[in-house]
Amino acid sequence: MIPDSSNSMKMDQMPQSSSQQTLTEHKAETSKGFSFGEVDFIRTGNKVTCCHFSTDGKSLASAGHDKKAVLWNMNTLQTETTPEEHQYLITDVRFQPNSTQLATASFDKSVRLWDAANPSYCLHAYTGHTSPIISLDFHPKKSDLFCFCDSNNEIRYWSINPFSCTRISKQGGSAHVRFQPVTGHLLAAASDKVVSIYDVENDRETLNFQGHSGVVNCLCWDLNGELLASVSEDSIKVWSLTSGECIHELIANGNKFFHSCVFDPSYSALLVIGGLQSLELWNMVENKSMTVPAHENIVASLAQSPVTGMVASASHDSSVKLWK
Repeated sequence: MIPDSSNSMKMDQMPQSSSQQTLTEHKAETSKGFSFGEVDFIRTGNKVTCCHFSTDGKSLASAGHDKKAVLWNMNTLQTETTPEEHQYLITDVRFQPNSTQLATASFDKSVRLWDAANPSYCLHAYTGHTSPIISLDFHPKKSDLFCFCDSNNEIRYWSINPFSCTRISKQGGSAHVRFQPVTGHLLAAASDKVVSIYDVENDRETLNFQGHSGVVNCLCWDLNGELLASVSEDSIKVWSLTSGECIHELIANGNKFFHSCVFDPSYSALLVIGGLQSLELWNMVENKSMTVPAHENIVASLAQSPVTGMVASASHDSSVKLWK
């Protein structure tokens, strides 16, 4: 349940960087039991562009202009980093399901595979691509399979064992790719103003979502894999895979700006949207939203952990924040 505007002052007064206060002290609560607040604050050395939780929620990976992945132990907030082997900024980072391994995609046209248990060296590297790699994702069931898209609208599927390219698809995906999280039989891909849904087995487009007036920057599935949210600067749309229709829409009115999104792991009707310095909490069912001050620059990426109920926000202000 999203609180009405009378509760927004509580959010405005919420501490932004004190990691010593308890979770209860950080939270902004409403009369109907909904609460969402900053739990902790992590500073990095440069702009952060992406973040992702491990399946068990015990680790968080973040990366960006530092050209290396930072691995956070969620119990201690102690960190380890991968070597700076990428030549340019890292565009996406994803953990392999139920594993300590993770992959990083970069503007340097490479994808690198690491192990969070021993991140001191790269396990595998793919460096033969011809365009900057923008996004990647692991298959939720076939955990040795991952795919990535580049700025030239090409999607490549790769196997870890053996480490080889299994398929090249030129159907389209230049901004974001995400497997359906339950079975992985579908892949959502964003290119320009269009979102395409592909059957992973036969590489056939099954759905095509249009309606954004701006470039789609981000995609996210709900936990059940039945809804897909797509984000452009001026709007966010939620699509039903059953009907193939847009069932919810939020317009970025005034000086608002949307860039990233994630479904809240604890409230199925709540979508957390990253914008310019703030988070937008949107109850899709009631079509009510609330703005939470969060960062000092663009919220470039959001991640969530169903195990811990935690949400992470990564920003160009060189910080990662944890929310619950």
